[in-house]
Amino acid sequence: MSRSLSALRIKMLLRLVRRSFVAVRPLSTEAATAVKSTSLGGGTSSSTSLEGDTSISTSLKGGSSTTKSTGGRDTLGKRLLSLIYAKRSAVIAIRKWKEEGHPVRKYELNRIVRELRRHKRYKHALEVCEWMRVQDDIQLLSGDYAVHLDLIAKVRGMNSAEKFFEDLPDKLKSQTTCTALLHNYVQHKNTSKAEALMEKMSECGFLKCPLPYNHMLSLYISQGQLEKVPCLIQELKKNTSPDIVTYNLELAVCASQNDVEAAEKTFLELKKAKLDPDWITFSTLTNIYIKSSLQDKAKSTLREMEKRISRKVRAAYGSLLSLHTNLESKDEVVRMWKKMKSTFRKLNDAEYTCMISSLLKLDEFGEAMNLYTEWESVSVTRDSRISNLLLAAYINKNEMEKAVDFHNRTVQKGVSSSYTTWELLTWGYLKQKEMGKVLEFFKKAVTSVSKWDPDAKMVQEMFHVVEEQGNVQVAEQLLVTLRHAKYGSTEIYNALLRTYAKAGKMPMIVAERMKKDNVKMDEETQKLITLTSKLTVTEVPSSIA
Repeated sequence: MSRSLSALRIKMLLRLVRRSFVAVRPLSTEAATAVKSTSLGGGTSSSTSLEGDTSISTSLKGGSSTTKSTGGRDTLGKRLLSLIYAKRSAVIAIRKWKEEGHPVRKYELNRIVRELRRHKRYKHALEVCEWMRVQDDIQLLSGDYAVHLDLIAKVRGMNSAEKFFEDLPDKLKSQTTCTALLHNYVQHKNTSKAEALMEKMSECGFLKCPLPYNHMLSLYISQGQLEKVPCLIQELKKNTSPDIVTYNLELAVCASQNDVEAAEKTFLELKKAKLDPDWITFSTLTNIYIKSSLQDKAKSTLREMEKRISRKVRAAYGSLLSLHTNLESKDEVVRMWKKMKSTFRKLNDAEYTCMISSLLKLDEFGEAMNLYTEWESVSVTRDSRISNLLLAAYINKNEMEKAVDFHNRTVQKGVSSSYTTWELLTWGYLKQKEMGKVLEFFKKAVTSVSKWDPDAKMVQEMFHVVEEQGNVQVAEQLLVTLRHAKYGSTEIYNALLRTYAKAGKMPMIVAERMKKDNVKMDEETQKLITLTSKLTVTEVPSSIA
């Protein structure tokens, strides 16, 4: 039901490190700004968008504008951001703006592209880039093409992005565009193509800054290929100088290996390089110290981390909350929550999720429920991921009746049940071995998604219980649900046969069903079929008749 804690920690650290990537590529000022906002998949978009429409209009002040009769400012940026629906055309909006006699300037369009990317409006951002490309009076630089390439990858896929790159004139296949392509290979976890491109960039002398190396470090860490990291860092130091992101990635490796000595050595090297550690640096160090039970050092690095947070790095507050929680410092958790409330006009779902999770970890269920009620009263998203936290807490306490009551409450409040909701309820009833309810909620889980990602552990546990109970009816219905989800295996059919054997009954047409599902028999299957063929004959289940 959950992934390993260490894997989640590394994923979190990588996400934080990616947010600190800066656009150090030699782009035009406008293009560099545009790349920065989404070079890592829009790292700050969620926090920025929380400020509401004000943040959009404020960031697009200036440029060509007129005053409507309503008194509001009319800018090209506002018009493009107000399109909302992907089917509407950014090009038509730009043409209409020009027809009304307004000038269209490149720096303004670049700023608009940046905003569109930040709000994940990639299709409209791409349309703006494509319009600029065919304008005779707009001169594009390699940085602009790098942004264009990244948007193509997001909207049309990597094949189209690769073709765009190949069709560029040789003079535009620069460090900037190569790095943009590399970034997308890393995002798609295509290690072989990323490594091949790094070789070509090395041959062309494009590895004179740490950014490409940082991308590769991020890829290797996320793929668990830590053995490749030392050589890559050595090559980086040979060709250029590490930046703060490089050191943060090195610290992430130390965290994955729980190596305090290596982490402190990396931190000293960072200081010798006269680089300023950022909040991510201290967040990672704190995490390492906590895992190693070095409480005093963890508290010290947490204080340093807090000195480096501000409204501009909103994600840092959630990290502080989680780290204080791991130190079991409830007072500090409460203090940070109050600070967040006083700092931001409105808290977002991610921040409520973080605080509710913290309270649950601190065994403060009542306070967590009160906070959920507060979120319920102000939220417009009705995100089931938040209600699922409380639902899981009830289930972990084996309070299924309260869990179901709470689930019914969330439905009445307009929260749509997700796959995870049904999965949690399935596990809850599975713990109590109420197989009728298990089957009911498991069916809802499987049918709530277009393609079910099989949970082998859950399937194994369900069949273990029905086999233990000798409940052939539930076993057959469970098999039908799995077959509809296009999931079958020899072990599943063996579990079905063992259930029949436990019940003292003979199953029907098992071999035929296995053949239809393209599932092979093994030695155990043959023995079970022989064994059950001597038992009491049963009717063909109605579900397969």
